Amino acid sequence: QVQLVESGGGLVQPGGSLRLSCVASGFTFSRYAMSWYRQAPGMQRELVAHITNTGGTTNYADSVKGRFTISRDNAKNTVYLQMNNLRPRDTAVYYCYAKWGHMDYWGQGTQVTVSS
Repeated sequence: QVQLVESGGGLVQPGGSLRLSCVASGFTFSRYAMSWYRQAPGMQRELVAHITNTGGTTNYADSVKGRFTISRDNAKNTVYLQMNNLRPRDTAVYYCYAKWGHMDYWGQGTQVTVSS
């Protein structure tokens, strides 16, 4: 059974940091490119960060460049999103996404709220 389980979300003040984790199971994690998406209320889901299967290449949305870092540990079947200098507009549900060829999977999401 394929699972992507996110954790690490929560309430944080502006300027604070959070680290999201996504643990994968039920598929060969090291074959899959991984991404983090987010969706704010009333908004479309948007790509935040992407990492290739080996971790050799990463890409970021302009809105998070310099503040967020995506990384992965293939030995632990886990992808991370380190989020620094958080802003209220970063508030959203954050989703983990795995893709390899025509196969793709979504996690259930974790809520991140940035508020004073």
